[in-house]
Amino acid sequence: MRLVHLAEAGDVEGVLEELSALTPQERAAQCNTLEERRARIRADWGRCPDEVRDAQLAAELGSRTDAVAAADWMVRDENTWTYSPRNVSWLLDVVNLQPAAWQAELVAQLAERLTPERTFRFDLLEHLVHDTGCPVPTTDGFIASWLEWRESSHTPPPLRLRNGVLPGNSFLERLRADALTPKLLPLVLDRPAIPLGLVSVLHPVIKRHGLRYVLENTRLGVFNILSTEGSGLVDRAALIRRFFADHLAADRVWWPDAAVALTALALTPEEHASVSRERVLLAEPLIESVLRDSAFPLAFLRALALTPAENAPWLREHVAKLDLSSQVAAYGQEVLTGLDGAGLLDADVLTEICERVLLRPEKKLVRAQLAWLDRVAKRDATRTGRILTDAALTFQHSDVGLQERALNLVARYLPAVRDMQVLSGLREAAASLNPGLTARAAELLGSPGQDTTGPSAGPSDELLPDILPVPEPAPVHPIDTAAEVAPEVAVLLADRENVVAFERALDGLVRHTLLDRSTLSKALEPVMRRKPDLPGSRWSWSPLDAQLDVYDVAAAVRGDEPRTWHIHLRHEDPDLRTYWAVRTIPPSEMLKARLTEAIELVGSGAQPYLLALPTHSNGAVDATTLVERIAEFERLGITPAPIDLAQALLRVTPTDDERVRDAAGALRSDAGRRLARWLARGGAPHRDTTPERWPSDNPTGAEPGRWAPVDPCIDDDLPLPPVATALFGPSSPFTSWAGAFWLAQLPHHRDEMAARLATTSHQVLTPYSTPNPRLLPRLMEMHGAAGYATHWQIARRLDEDPKEANAVVDALLVLAAQGQLDAQLFAGQVQALLRRRESTPTRATDVLRAAAETGAWATVWSILAAALPALLRNKPVNGAGAILALAVECAARSGAKGSIPEVDEVAARKGSSQTMKNARLLRDVLRR
Repeated sequence: MRLVHLAEAGDVEGVLEELSALTPQERAAQCNTLEERRARIRADWGRCPDEVRDAQLAAELGSRTDAVAAADWMVRDENTWTYSPRNVSWLLDVVNLQPAAWQAELVAQLAERLTPERTFRFDLLEHLVHDTGCPVPTTDGFIASWLEWRESSHTPPPLRLRNGVLPGNSFLERLRADALTPKLLPLVLDRPAIPLGLVSVLHPVIKRHGLRYVLENTRLGVFNILSTEGSGLVDRAALIRRFFADHLAADRVWWPDAAVALTALALTPEEHASVSRERVLLAEPLIESVLRDSAFPLAFLRALALTPAENAPWLREHVAKLDLSSQVAAYGQEVLTGLDGAGLLDADVLTEICERVLLRPEKKLVRAQLAWLDRVAKRDATRTGRILTDAALTFQHSDVGLQERALNLVARYLPAVRDMQVLSGLREAAASLNPGLTARAAELLGSPGQDTTGPSAGPSDELLPDILPVPEPAPVHPIDTAAEVAPEVAVLLADRENVVAFERALDGLVRHTLLDRSTLSKALEPVMRRKPDLPGSRWSWSPLDAQLDVYDVAAAVRGDEPRTWHIHLRHEDPDLRTYWAVRTIPPSEMLKARLTEAIELVGSGAQPYLLALPTHSNGAVDATTLVERIAEFERLGITPAPIDLAQALLRVTPTDDERVRDAAGALRSDAGRRLARWLARGGAPHRDTTPERWPSDNPTGAEPGRWAPVDPCIDDDLPLPPVATALFGPSSPFTSWAGAFWLAQLPHHRDEMAARLATTSHQVLTPYSTPNPRLLPRLMEMHGAAGYATHWQIARRLDEDPKEANAVVDALLVLAAQGQLDAQLFAGQVQALLRRRESTPTRATDVLRAAAETGAWATVWSILAAALPALLRNKPVNGAGAILALAVECAARSGAKGSIPEVDEVAARKGSSQTMKNARLLRDVLRR
């Protein structure tokens, strides 16, 4: 029993000494006892000290005196020393206790049990093979163990090798120096179970170490190098067959790495042809994946290098790719070009390809398509007419540089065209050209009037008047019946920023509690099941949720127990305070005061409805309506609630109508006299939002910069409760969160609201942020002058995410339709932002183009004409070519004349860049 005690003590040396002193029979007798001890400590095996585990393992292996039993024990998963990075030197001592024949048998038994998935320490196997002189096994598991041991550069030091440590700093060098390589390596390619490492993730390694490192330290890379050396170690044909067979059999292929591996194989034309079937089979799922608009397989598809004949069966699939993302479309175009070069593409298909590609926004695709048409025209003069007709589709492209390229192509081959119908079609197509190119097109093709096939249609025929309807805020009406209040509350709970739903619901709760409380309570029952409770979510609530607190008013109507997150409880209970709830945010405080007051009105029935219910969706209250409401309160002898009256005054629309003012002056209540004085003074005062050093007399001379508007704090002593006057006080970093309902609280102070949301909002000031796309439409619906801040909010968003660009376009057009667009001011802001690279020229140009294409050519020209001097002065800004292209079209379509010195100066420079070309076009258009 001494062996067990030594194992328990973790005495490895003692175990080895005891084993050497025992006979084989005595060692075998200890086996069961050691197994029982292992069972007892199995649960804590991983926490045992290394020496305790090593002593136990050495004792257990030494007690296996039969080679078969020893092999079974050695490959057990729980004997983790077989995979341990530690140098278990006791292993050799235990094995060396057995005779050579036993050790040879152990090698054979282990070789039979090993698989490519279950490998073994090859240093031990190699040692036993060398010392016993037994035949080298050639099982899959033995070969896989050999490859794994040689491949890894992180294995522990070898136990013992015939000539010391195997030399070599790479897998390739170690194989070249290995005496086993000639025997084992040629067998690998015929053993499908032994992996070639096709699923290795190579890209990070290539990026860090380079392709050569990967080739010399991966199985496939080493096989590839050796297959080209003529040493006979690797059969090149077998390697290529194995590469494709493994990929076809794999459940999953990492396509980018497969592309690297296949490219590295560098197949000869003969080798490429020999695996035609395999390449086509591999390409099929890749093409299907690409059709789902995935660019991920493209590298492997290109590496497979299907021939035109192999691609021909997928003609329609490749054509369909032209409508997908840029990368996918480029690959489809590349394949189709090859099909055309091989004579496998009909003229009708080429026309279809042109229809799909030539109007795409990616210039590279369009240029490639025009170059393709150029090659076809050179190759086959009989197709010239059709080729030019296809190329003329580009005349409709928004980029003037591409239009010019297409026009050059037409000019190059036009002398070969004799078909009058083709010439007529080209003249009609030229009507879509940028006005800066129409003169050259007319010289080349003649005017449309030369045709006898039909009436002419120049660009001017399609011009829209530069007049836009002024949108008016939608009217808001009170809720007529108690049953209609519940759906409005439900709308608000589903859309927390819906100001109209909030105002109608709040007024409806007050109004119909007095008229029919029981019906209202019953109608609210289903809605109240959706409780906006947020207990325990410290970061879940924000000021954007403030309107949801109308739920508490509805609960007061029904007499329900206050919810955990009640508007009052969350500010009073320290366990429910959140980051936002303890901060004073004026718009939220005003809303809270109104809700608190509404709860009191529901309880007292002191007021039949709310004076502050808007008559328009922007929050405004018509002055006549408010006079009528207060007059009715006078007849009923009702004194309005102070916060409700304050909000109504802030919302009432200023008026010069003497009849309305006289009606207000005839009121005798305190509320009526306050309204009359409020209307007489024109409401709350306004403040300029222009930054301090902004050059107002010359906005386009402003230096590059952000030029954010100033905070329009009003110091006047307004006749309002403090919670209402706080709306005009200093802004805080949290004010912008209240944007939706804050705008409706002050609907006649558009520019001040634009400034506050600009100067405090991280959503506006941070270049990486995503501003609320609903802000601009609400801002445009507001009343009041559109000063510096309103223009800045639009200018700042010219490089908005393309998905939100429509809101920016609409805001610019609405401002123009209201007659409040100051083109000089807006141009000054735009040029300052572009020159400081706060805005992206490409996106800004796209937004302005979208506005112009609604028919507002003159409006957009007024902006560009003011901005161009600053954008072109000294060194033109990036993207100046596209800006000038838009300017050419706007100037021509609006009939602008004159000159811009900075444009003339750029036009006079030598060169052929798009900026210079478009400057010349604009100069010529302005001189006509």
